[in-house]
Order: sequence, then structure tokens, then C-alpha cells
Amino acid sequence: MKKTFHLQVEGKHPDRLLEAVKHEVRQYARREGRKTLPEGFDYWDFDCKVGEHAEQAVVASFAQVVPLIDAAAKAGAASCYVEVLSKPVIRLRKPAAETVSGLAPGDSSDPQD
Repeated sequence: MKKTFHLQVEGKHPDRLLEAVKHEVRQYARREGRKTLPEGFDYWDFDCKVGEHAEQAVVASFAQVVPLIDAAAKAGAASCYVEVLSKPVIRLRKPAAETVSGLAPGDSSDPQD
């Protein structure tokens, strides 16, 4: 989704417009998350940009999109550019914890435990 949202429209309350923008962004993420993943991928991730204009947009994580939209509205911006693009991702596996002195991870050497 690449879209410029108007945050100030005559005859409409700015708070309702702001809530509608945030709802549309969240709805898009839910819709994309329900799509079938390609073979070999684990989950959907999002590449996001937010700014007053497309040229001024800054790269952000999906968790930062809504706060950045709020900040633009509080700053009095007339519009806000939001770009959210989904991409399939392979989850990075953490290496198994190494055993120390023959104990399995989670075992304790303290007899009082």
C-alpha cells in the first residue's frame, strides 16, 4: 500500500480522519497477513515508510507507523504519506544453548532449588 492520506478535510473532524487512517493501515496489515505464504517462508514482514510527502518519508518498523502518523497529525500536517509493503521472511533460528559443566539448559547445580 502506497497512499497519501489527507489529515485535514473541511467538514470532517480531524480526530475521526486520523482514526480512519490508522484503521486502514491496520486493516491492510491483517489482510496481508492472512495471505498464503510462499513455500519455505515462515511469516510476513512489512517494509514501511512514513512522512508528510513521499520524498520526505522515513523508513520505520511496522510498530512505529501509527505513532509516526499521530506525530504528523499533532504537528499540523495537512497530509501523511504511508507506504507499507509486505514481504515473506524466513525466521532466523537461535542457536541451541550450550551445556555448561555437563548440565542441560535450565538445570541448576544448586541443591536448594
